[in-house]
Amino acid sequence: MAAVLALLSSLLWGTADFAGGLVARRLPAVAVVAWSQLAGLGLVTVVMLATGAWDAPTGWLWWAVVAGVFGPLGLVAFYTALATGTMGVVSPIAALGAVVPVAAGLLAGERPSLLQSVGMVVALAGAVLASGPELGGGTRARAVVLAALAGVFFGLALLGIARGAEYDAVMTLFGMRVTSVVLFGCVAVALRTTGGVRPSDARALVPVGLADSGANILFGFAAASGLVSVVSVLGALYPVATVLLARYVLRERMIPVQRVGVAVALGGVVLLAAG
Repeated sequence: MAAVLALLSSLLWGTADFAGGLVARRLPAVAVVAWSQLAGLGLVTVVMLATGAWDAPTGWLWWAVVAGVFGPLGLVAFYTALATGTMGVVSPIAALGAVVPVAAGLLAGERPSLLQSVGMVVALAGAVLASGPELGGGTRARAVVLAALAGVFFGLALLGIARGAEYDAVMTLFGMRVTSVVLFGCVAVALRTTGGVRPSDARALVPVGLADSGANILFGFAAASGLVSVVSVLGALYPVATVLLARYVLRERMIPVQRVGVAVALGGVVLLAAG
């Protein structure tokens, strides 16, 4: 069940990145993140009230703050990198942020089976290839640096969610969203990046926030019931969903390396499930 939840989280993250990336072409990255985080807070609040999770032990609090700071920071860096670089470079670099929670899980004593270990490497390689890595010199160094920062921030956010979920997944996500809304709402106001958001833009950002928060919730439950090192890799397969959406919604052409990447990523999933 943990693997299924983690895969569903990657699907939702990939969908959120696809939709958020489209909106970020015409709005500042900070505004996109601030408004989408606000929409996500609504979903998490409903889940918290429906489950009565507020009675959970408060050990989740610190980890929720960590996730609430680094998750949106990663999104800002990711969207900004997309505005100055190419998806084929930015997305695979950011996806490698899964190495952070994987390493933390292994250092904490997790011992995946041999098949799972091979599957983790294969799945991550597939996610990178599915993004269509562009090895030419056309991408600015700034975009590469921002993508690397996004990856580290995403990895820290995943680790925060996973550790907080050991106490309570729902409250971790609620605390994460409260932190991100307060922090980045203030940043957006200070930078005056919210004034240009039209009602149509705000409506477009609602599904982005809902998909992102839904992914976080699913990943939290996956981490609470499975190995963090394994579910983090499965959650990091979101570039595959983004590429497939671009192919079938925007009719973007998939280059051969992307087709191979999708197949390799799926092979990694099979190995992880078999292990």
